[in-house]
Amino acid sequence: MPTPHSYDTQVTWTGNLGTGTSTYRSYDRSHAVSAAGLPTILGSSDPSFRGDATRWNPEQLLLAALSQCHMLAYLHVCAVGGVTVTGYTDHAHGTMEQTATGGHFTEAVLRPQVEVASQDMADKAIALHDDAHRSCFIASSVNFPVRHDPVVTVRPLA
Repeated sequence: MPTPHSYDTQVTWTGNLGTGTSTYRSYDRSHAVSAAGLPTILGSSDPSFRGDATRWNPEQLLLAALSQCHMLAYLHVCAVGGVTVTGYTDHAHGTMEQTATGGHFTEAVLRPQVEVASQDMADKAIALHDDAHRSCFIASSVNFPVRHDPVVTVRPLA
């Protein structure tokens, strides 16, 4: 039986420059993303769409959510699968295609650089990315491919 989970966030537009959205160029795309008890994330649109490059945009946040979810699922499957991860960094890349009627992501590529405690764990560490992908809630919720291109190296525990 499915177990429901619910999440609440608030997005507040902070970009009214005095005339609201009277024209396309009359307002700022700045906004704040918040949730109870968490730090506020300052957001905007992509600079290509008149946004502020010093703030997170929704496309980056989607890619970050995919990367985070995969990492958390991966760490879990490694922990229960006998692979000791000693380091993890992902350099994710997403591609969005703009169309006349909007746009959509065409793919995301996760490029985790994983460190494991011993060489005998390396092959299994690579294979477990498939299990992590299947159990990632965010990846199974999007309608575009999410690929992973992992690299595994050995860094023993100190």
